[in-house]
Amino acid sequence: MTKIEQHIIEKIKQMRKERDLSQLELSQKLDMNDSFISHVEAPSKRAKYNINHLNKIAEIFDCSPKDFWPEKFLPE
Repeated sequence: MTKIEQHIIEKIKQMRKERDLSQLELSQKLDMNDSFISHVEAPSKRAKYNINHLNKIAEIFDCSPKDFWPEKFLPE
């Protein structure tokens, strides 16, 4: 997993918890498999967000997709 992927996953996880959404609930709101978010958040799994997921999560969270990104680039 790259640093940017890890940053975005952790940011969405934090925002999900602030909204009291379970992994299951967010998976269902995305119309994905019930275990999708748990797979994305598990470092041992290969599942990742794509740009369409980020756009839909921004809609669900009522924010901008850019809110998931770091302020500056992350060196590898």
